[in-house]
Amino acid sequence: MSDVSSTNGQSIDFVNRFINALKRGEMALALGVVAILSVLILPLPTWILDISLALSITLAVLILMVGLFIEKPLEFSSFPTVLLIATMLRLALNLASTRLILSHGSEGTAAAGHVIQAFGGFVMGGNFVIGVIVFTILVIVNFVVITKGSGRIAEVAARFSLDSMPGKQMAIDADLSAGLIDEGKAKTRRKELEDESNFFGAMDGASKFVRGDAVAGLVITAINVVAGIFIGVIQQGLSLSEATHTFTLLSVGDGLVSQIPALVISTAAGMLVSKAGIRGSTDKALFGQLGAHPAALGVASFLALCLSLVPGVPFVPFIVLSALAGGAAFKVIEKQDKQKVDEAEAAQAAIAPPKEEPITTALQIDQIRLELGYGLLALINGENGTRLTDQVRALRRTLAQEMGFIMPSVRIQDNLQLGANGYILRVKEIEVGRGELRPNMLLVMDPRGEPIALNGENTHEPTFGLPAQWVQEGMRDEAQFRGYTVVEPQTVITTHLTEVVKDNMAELLSYTETQKLIDELDKPQQKLVADIVPSQISMGSVQRVLQNLLAERISIRDLPTILEGIAEACGFSRNISIVTEHVRARLARQISDSNTNDQGIITLVSLSPQWEQAFAEALTGQGEDRHLSMAPSRLQEFIGAIRSNFERFAMQGETPVLLTSPTVRPYVRSIVERFRAITVVMSQNEIHPRARIKTLGMI
Repeated sequence: MSDVSSTNGQSIDFVNRFINALKRGEMALALGVVAILSVLILPLPTWILDISLALSITLAVLILMVGLFIEKPLEFSSFPTVLLIATMLRLALNLASTRLILSHGSEGTAAAGHVIQAFGGFVMGGNFVIGVIVFTILVIVNFVVITKGSGRIAEVAARFSLDSMPGKQMAIDADLSAGLIDEGKAKTRRKELEDESNFFGAMDGASKFVRGDAVAGLVITAINVVAGIFIGVIQQGLSLSEATHTFTLLSVGDGLVSQIPALVISTAAGMLVSKAGIRGSTDKALFGQLGAHPAALGVASFLALCLSLVPGVPFVPFIVLSALAGGAAFKVIEKQDKQKVDEAEAAQAAIAPPKEEPITTALQIDQIRLELGYGLLALINGENGTRLTDQVRALRRTLAQEMGFIMPSVRIQDNLQLGANGYILRVKEIEVGRGELRPNMLLVMDPRGEPIALNGENTHEPTFGLPAQWVQEGMRDEAQFRGYTVVEPQTVITTHLTEVVKDNMAELLSYTETQKLIDELDKPQQKLVADIVPSQISMGSVQRVLQNLLAERISIRDLPTILEGIAEACGFSRNISIVTEHVRARLARQISDSNTNDQGIITLVSLSPQWEQAFAEALTGQGEDRHLSMAPSRLQEFIGAIRSNFERFAMQGETPVLLTSPTVRPYVRSIVERFRAITVVMSQNEIHPRARIKTLGMI
């Protein structure tokens, strides 16, 4: 007796577990797929076939309604999976109906169930020729128009989605860097972008399901008609007319029952080819998304109700499906209303968000910004309080003394997207340099360019890319004893910042900064300013002259002399290039001194008369429109000559100045700076009379 009770208890427990699995959805979906596959093997009774065909039609309408009512493409990202299941269901039912038509077609038009009989009789109206024509038109519409168009759209959308993915990723990173979104929002947007790309790829393949389904429906119907007539006449003893009428009605009715849902789903596929994203398990995506829109369930329920009232259509299957869909719609509405109430209560209980900053703050641009990884934040204060900031402050003073240029304030901030020891230098929000440091180590370089014979981490100095090595603090004395250059991490950043600022001084000198420089001149020079600005030259033109000087790293600290040169040049020309060249001639002592070597000599390489003439003849235009128009082959020849000669002098330890005539100097410089920016180009007017010169050769 106890064994019987134990067996009953185990059976009840198994049934409960099975019911719970069905409620979760995994088992229901698995059983549904298995049932579809079993139809391919096992014959179906007519009443089950009627219910299955009604389910196929209702499912197709539900899919179409979901495609119409969703607001965002990602809300129905499971469409490729739904499409595959719906296609499998229709093909399985086609096979089951084919089996019934061919085996029992001689028994009458109800041999394959009442749904097929009703569709065949209702559409054909007793004339199988009409049915064939209607069926053919439906296949043509589905195959040629809808399926072909949606397949092409899916293919193009998939390609465009993949092509635009890098740009969208960059836009997300830019918004994150600008502070418009936080890290959580950036992850969400990246996930949506990934889901969208995956969906496009899936839809490109899923469109082939629809096309193949249309072809299969046409082939199956043709087989049913031909094979049915053959079986009816040869095997079952029917007359040709009777067999043709019966089997054509059954075959076309079967084709209509399968092609109408196929046409509906093809329409849904055409509307969803630009929808993206799927998240979670398949059963959650499938059941959750199909039941997430009560309006779609309501329309499907109403249509099933209408079909149940059509004469000849089985009432019970459609009315049951109508009731189920309608009940589900009301259930979803109640759930959504409850969720809205809960969200409203939560919103009222939440603390008011902080006041947002004015949108105009997003328009502000940092002139110079230093971004540090979290491992380098200790360098801001250092051991003595403000070591890195002190060096930056000293750099600003040094640049003002050497170049006459007031360096903008440097904004230092952390950047969690960088590596722990990385840093980035930006000028006007654009990256101009980056590097990686070891905060508790020293950077050692050999000024002779030989390998460093110390135990450390080999690297390259970030400013000039020279070979270097990171060593421990305790090796400072040994490195200095061997004649190596020892640099602290703060100094590495400062050196890099110095070169970046010098390379971008012309861009950083704004109109406002130019006005400040002019306004801070002594009172005696203000009379000169009043005489030339704006009567002879505008402040903007003065700014351009100063920018031209800074672009070649010529100090503008002697601003009175520069203004005197501008005043003299304006007497015969307003061309900015000509004015700049005249100012450079007035600064001959300064320019010559800055290019004098340790022996007090300016080493020169002069431009040959042939090249001087070639450049002079290549100048076209007048005034501001004057520009260089030299053949590309001649330019390449000139570049090759410059590169070979200066590399040869560099191997000899010389860094000569290229000497040209004043007329062609700016055009020669514009070419040389593109491939050898460190080369100084001077004209004869810029060589001071007392300067000592040494000519090394001629180009």
